[in-house]
Amino acid sequence: MAYTFDGRVALVTGGTTGIGRAIAIAFANAGAKVVISGLAEGSEETLALIEATNGEAVFIATDVRQEQQVARMVAFAVDTFGRLDFACNNAGIALPDIAMTDLDVEDWDRVMDINLKGLWLCMKHEVPHLLKQHSPAIVNTASVSGLVATPGFAYTASKHGVIGLTKSAALNYAKTGLRINAICPGLTNTPIVAGIPTVADAVSKVIPMGRIGEPEEMANAALWLCSEQASYVNGHALVIDGGYSVP
Repeated sequence: MAYTFDGRVALVTGGTTGIGRAIAIAFANAGAKVVISGLAEGSEETLALIEATNGEAVFIATDVRQEQQVARMVAFAVDTFGRLDFACNNAGIALPDIAMTDLDVEDWDRVMDINLKGLWLCMKHEVPHLLKQHSPAIVNTASVSGLVATPGFAYTASKHGVIGLTKSAALNYAKTGLRINAICPGLTNTPIVAGIPTVADAVSKVIPMGRIGEPEEMANAALWLCSEQASYVNGHALVIDGGYSVP
């Protein structure tokens, strides 16, 4: 399905690689002006990929754990393009599977600060600008680990929190016209997964479709949730996992 977001502005956090990069490129291909935030590494390549197809995008380095940086990011988006219509809060990290008794407090805090607190801070500063537009939308990147238990318990807990936060925010703003949803990707072919092919091979054996997902498939879901085709979808956690969570 082709989407037309001409004249609209999308902000994508964690947009320099993996799923975030695919979302940013998809928005640009649909005509939106895109603000990409995240780590500087990978930003030039992402911008080049967008510019190669005549898309328009800018980048701002942002640590979503820091409220001042988040506020600066959102202000930069609005100052650069004059508005904000869509926000895809994708920034997140995962840790190797570590036993609960072996996990350091610092690692636990880092996962929660980026995956959950950072997402809340983003929404806190995005919402006032989104409410000024017609048919705005937020899409938060959760995970299939936000719906079922997986061994990485800190990551799993944080992504369950993302879904809860998404649902609560959706209820709070339902009557304003702002829709807030989440995508729940299963194992996806990102650089992190590519670096550990044995994990991808093992997990793909228990995925009914027999393969892992592609970043573009996650991006397609995010764009649909932002589109008018999803105008009555709110507070939903859309699973994109090849059937992994069905059994």
